Amino acid sequence: MCGIVGLHLRNPEIYPRLGELLTGMLCEMEERGADSAGVAVYGDPVWSPAGRATISLLELEAPAPEVASGLGAELGAEVTVIELGGTYLVQAGTDSLDLLAAARKVYPKVIVGGFGEDLAVIKGVGRPRDLARSWGLAGAAGWQGVGHTRMATESAVTAAGAHPYAVGPGQCLVHNGSFSNHATIRRELRAAGARFDSENDTEVGARFVASELASGKDMESALKELIGTFDGFYTLLVSNSQSFAVVRDAIACKPAVIAETEDWVAMGSEYRALAGLPGVEQARIWEPEPEVIYAWNR
Repeated sequence: MCGIVGLHLRNPEIYPRLGELLTGMLCEMEERGADSAGVAVYGDPVWSPAGRATISLLELEAPAPEVASGLGAELGAEVTVIELGGTYLVQAGTDSLDLLAAARKVYPKVIVGGFGEDLAVIKGVGRPRDLARSWGLAGAAGWQGVGHTRMATESAVTAAGAHPYAVGPGQCLVHNGSFSNHATIRRELRAAGARFDSENDTEVGARFVASELASGKDMESALKELIGTFDGFYTLLVSNSQSFAVVRDAIACKPAVIAETEDWVAMGSEYRALAGLPGVEQARIWEPEPEVIYAWNR
């Protein structure tokens, strides 16, 4: 099963409503996956303030003040930590890769949920409605959000196994379906130096896309490579701070609906995830075609 939602806002006047709208979309997909859930929010001024790098750390046992102190000493810079359930959003006025390197040096076994500028990734185990409430998701702002509700099939029910997978700077991927050849591709990526945090097949797809983007490809080219490399049944939503893309496999057996207005573009596994969006009655609504890449940019 699993449920995917994504919302890309075009009208700055509704940026303050991003979290409210994303919460409604995510909660409508709870019946498709109540094991765990996660969201990626782009542009919230508290969770990922402008001019500061943000990384998401999962399953740390150290208290937040200790994490801030330890990473601050390692970086030689002020570090702020926001605790949201089991996710720590760690912020510093430095490059995100430097902050990431410091976190992995101080906490060698840490699981990184996401990193970059303008991006906050929050994940947890439990029912999506309860998680969204505990995170205060409805109060978030920004220009883009992605969410996922999980029914586990490929790996354990943990925060590390929840989506989104955000393994490249500012990038994230959510997935409904399965990749049948993920083990082979994982071995190839590991041989090339990729580090994995779970046995989830979705992480393989995310790291493949991140590798393609790191090599200089744009998002559309990276997704074309994925279509030609991965076998299986899937609907994917892939994003970075500037773009939002949807693609399905050749059979397109995993559901997906896209809606578009002048104010926003939205995607959901089912229409009910979109039904509460403002102006949806006037939206252009369609089901994405197999192996066609639909992409929008800021």
